[in-house]
Amino acid sequence: MTTPSRPPLQLDVKQAGSHDRPQTMCPAFGALRIGLRMRRIASVLCGSGCCAYGLTFTTHFYGARRSVGYVPFDSETLVTGKIFEDVRGAVEQLADPARYDAIVVINLCVPTAAGVPLRLLPTQINGVRIITLDIPGFGVPTHAEAKDLLTSVMLRYARGEAERGPVQAPRGGRNQLPTVTLLGELFPVDPVGINQLLSPLGLAAGPVAPVREWRELYAALDCAAVAALHPQYAKTAGEFELAGRAIIPSAPVGCDGTAAWLEAVGRTCGSTAAQIDAAKQAVLPAIAGVFAKMPIRGTITVSGYEGSELLVARLLIESGATVPYVGTACAQTRWSAPDHEWLVARGVTVQFAATLEQDKAAVDQVKPDLAIGTTPLVQHAKELCIPALYFTNLISARPLFGVAGAGSLAQVINTALGSRQRFEKMHTFFAGVGTGATAGGWIRPPRSVTATLQGAHPC
Repeated sequence: MTTPSRPPLQLDVKQAGSHDRPQTMCPAFGALRIGLRMRRIASVLCGSGCCAYGLTFTTHFYGARRSVGYVPFDSETLVTGKIFEDVRGAVEQLADPARYDAIVVINLCVPTAAGVPLRLLPTQINGVRIITLDIPGFGVPTHAEAKDLLTSVMLRYARGEAERGPVQAPRGGRNQLPTVTLLGELFPVDPVGINQLLSPLGLAAGPVAPVREWRELYAALDCAAVAALHPQYAKTAGEFELAGRAIIPSAPVGCDGTAAWLEAVGRTCGSTAAQIDAAKQAVLPAIAGVFAKMPIRGTITVSGYEGSELLVARLLIESGATVPYVGTACAQTRWSAPDHEWLVARGVTVQFAATLEQDKAAVDQVKPDLAIGTTPLVQHAKELCIPALYFTNLISARPLFGVAGAGSLAQVINTALGSRQRFEKMHTFFAGVGTGATAGGWIRPPRSVTATLQGAHPC
């Protein structure tokens, strides 16, 4: 049942961010993180030293446990082109087939702008694959889309290898059932839950792309269909299409999403009508039961830069919440169409390639009971005495699909919704702090402070 349409929010605000792009962390972080989580993959950065420091710090903060290669440069090596020879020398020294399947070399902003030609590196050295990318902050919108960029380049390389001859089999051998490759970064329990959803259809969950080792790329290609669970992986989906694989958009979120997704998967993979009905009956009552048991009551705005924002909004709405606005820093793709249409039909304003200013404008207009978003958006909401949650660490790092997804958000959301009174007390207590005479440093004391000091008792 759809909600009566509400007027769209007015988000035509002046953007203050650099390059007039959505504001996320450095996009190279996304590709770097994908490489660092893969077995037998080396990652090398070419860029400014401060950028390399920030990226390695962030990746280790998020759990990376291996070194990141770095090729420094100065004005002379950049102008003379010696930087390319330095990169090539570093890669040749690193290319040990006993240690690595591939080396990922990433140009950051300055080498990309200067035209350092990583594409001229050999595609293989000593049997080690060489993967090169330009990922400048002024060219790739978000770190989530940079993950797509690296995944697609690796998949293209692996597809070429598979077309030329035999390749490595998966560690556990080929699945006896037709598989569905899962495209997107998933919570560890999600593939298990999706496999249970697929079982009545006579299917099994295949590898999750981005993969964790090179040989999984071949298994990902060896599938009956690809589930584009996270729609920003558009370039990777294109590589699967070139390999002749059907792409299924959206994801099994909530009752509506799960029913539509199971029907789409079943039709695509040749399951019978009876199998599709059995698959839906096996899970939909349980999902509805979870929603009824753990409802969410309140008005919530959702924004973030991970790519799963529309899916989270669908879960919140089916849980009973009112969601007037969803902003995602990722671009709109054809794989986001089902989720976009479902949300718009329920009166939700959906902003793709959203900026921080647009997210803040939505919070200002809606004045929600809870704001979910990026760190600066959370800070803005709390300054307005609105409870807020950081999307990346508190929302996206949870199961989203099937029965597990239906109940994953309720506790943290309801706890946050219940903290409004505490925020009001804190807001009253700290009123005025950081503004006027209490803001920053003084070139000369304000009049109010000078008058107070003049009347003060000498110590």
